Amino acid sequence: MANLRAGLIGLGMMGRHHARVLAGLPGVDLVAVADAQGDPHGVAKGRPLLATLEELLEHRLDYCTVAVPTAYHEEVGTALAAAGVHAMVEKPLAQDTAAAQRLAAAFETAGLIGAVGHIERFNPALQQARRRLAEDELGQVYQVVTRRQSPFPARISDVGVVMDLATHDIDLTSWVTQQPFTQVAAHTAYKSGRSHEDLVAVTGRLADGTVTSHLVNWLTPFKERVTVITGERGAFVVDTLLADLTFHANGSRETPWTEVAQFRGVTEGDSIRYGFTKKEPLLLEHEAFRDAVLGLDSDVVTMAQGLATVRTAQAVLESARTARTVTISG
Repeated sequence: MANLRAGLIGLGMMGRHHARVLAGLPGVDLVAVADAQGDPHGVAKGRPLLATLEELLEHRLDYCTVAVPTAYHEEVGTALAAAGVHAMVEKPLAQDTAAAQRLAAAFETAGLIGAVGHIERFNPALQQARRRLAEDELGQVYQVVTRRQSPFPARISDVGVVMDLATHDIDLTSWVTQQPFTQVAAHTAYKSGRSHEDLVAVTGRLADGTVTSHLVNWLTPFKERVTVITGERGAFVVDTLLADLTFHANGSRETPWTEVAQFRGVTEGDSIRYGFTKKEPLLLEHEAFRDAVLGLDSDVVTMAQGLATVRTAQAVLESARTARTVTISG
């Protein structure tokens, strides 16, 4: 069978990584790339370097990866759907809920595979945590806490931390628990002189009652990507920077020191740092999308799921703006 013909539009910081993976992806030929601003990272490597989507479509694409700025996702994605081209759109799916709805509907109506690049779902440590939760190793989940902190990235100019970074935590929390968000309450801050928020603190509730907390900023002089999932048998700690997963079990021994036992509620048990194969998340994401286009069983992030994440992110911004808890309807 002939290789799939893939295209890439958007050759910025994220686009260069997509180009690298697509160039070596088995069963796929990256036939052309496009960006109105040229090729700042030199990813074309002899392939046609084009300025517009229209030129890219002339190369008879089976599918296309979209890594343009968020504001252009709807325009580019809708054009791909109209041309009958499957697409994986970088997260977030679109700049607001209405645009995300239109884009998801365009691919559904056309009967095409539309996916969203929520890469954290493909982090091996989070995939391990998801599998272990599905096997009931943690028991009932009580709380999910995420911390996503770093200095400001020069690549971002069109959105704040909610749409750029918190969408990662919204999606991974909903996915790893298999529960949608029903409520959020948020506070934002503007400390770096930009028009978009650079800090957000969010509390939330999932459909099954799980409580969530998310701290995201571009103001911390170190990089942190941590998810803590606490349940009735202990807690999983996921470091997605290193793809590490650690389990801290509730202790089974009684604590004879009465005052300490009363204070702690649970005792400290054994800790296990799991070992497992660590494959690059972006490669796993592209493999899943390739397989979906081929009609194989594959777990991509659908546009319907991407829409739910955008809807929740917009509720976060509304909560911060109005200083009220926002209820999220499906």
